[in-house]
Amino acid sequence: MDLFCGIGGISNGFKRAGFDIRAGYDVDESCRYAFETNNGSRFVKKDVGSLSTDEIKSRFSGTRPSVLVGCAPCQPFSTYKKGKTDDRWELLKSFARIAISVDADFVTMENVAGLLEYKAGSLFQEFLDALSTRYLLSVQVVDCSQYGVPQRRKRLVVIGSKKKVVQLSAPAEDAGATVRAAIAGLPRLTAGGVDPNDPLHRASKLSDLNLKRIKVSKPGGTWRDWPADLVATCHTAETGKGYGGVYGRMGWDQPAPTMTTQCYGFGNGRFGHPEQDRAISLREAAILQSFPADYAFFEADKFPGFKTVGKWIGNAVPVALAQAIAKEISAEIVGRG
Repeated sequence: MDLFCGIGGISNGFKRAGFDIRAGYDVDESCRYAFETNNGSRFVKKDVGSLSTDEIKSRFSGTRPSVLVGCAPCQPFSTYKKGKTDDRWELLKSFARIAISVDADFVTMENVAGLLEYKAGSLFQEFLDALSTRYLLSVQVVDCSQYGVPQRRKRLVVIGSKKKVVQLSAPAEDAGATVRAAIAGLPRLTAGGVDPNDPLHRASKLSDLNLKRIKVSKPGGTWRDWPADLVATCHTAETGKGYGGVYGRMGWDQPAPTMTTQCYGFGNGRFGHPEQDRAISLREAAILQSFPADYAFFEADKFPGFKTVGKWIGNAVPVALAQAIAKEISAEIVGRG
């Protein structure tokens, strides 16, 4: 059962590891098509904060090992929110309440690594303390690029098990995934172009100025490499000189930067294609989040816009990370016999 399911990143990873996805819960109705189409399960539009544990229990079979998964919205815990309160912090309490009442065999949550900074005397510590009354917990911060996700993305993974501690195994030394391996084979696009065979493989338009900028951008470089007449005024000011992580191209042979909700925009980060004069397409962003290349996000003739799809992709749990978690839980289930 997937709480805060979004478009189904966690569910798809668990499905690929052999699990039956019973249902996904989220308040964002726009995620229904992608979740249901790709995961063969039901999307339920409900606020997890007011969700009945009896409803969750009724969806589990009662005869097979059960797993409750979830990724509460990470925005409240981002580094930009430090020192500020946010009502969404309460969703951690809701997840713990449901987990304890439902009494699933396993629980797991993925979120931003920064949650650990709130640990001592915090709501997150309360969350861990609550779960530890029922589960043996592992708490890890992992580099997603070492688990099949071709991007630099540090994430916090919590796994709870009743019998023994279950955690992600150490990755192989050569496990790092790269941009080249992920997207080099996709059809070429121009800025503003759309692949006629894949409505998700589309790139946002570039202004004439940004087209000039990307043409002089080097893979792995920054706007500091540009001729002076192309540098934005805000970056020439003392307050803007430290922002080197925008208007950049990715490098082919490294992981991509973290995919954000604005990953389709050249000026929003290092989201320029390694060699084509455009930002990465939505399909490329999805693949860099380790979604399968055929993952359906919307009906072919109903493109909801870059902002909406970008939010879906950036907020999703990387499928490959979810699959790695699922495999560890599956191995524990099989080991129990």
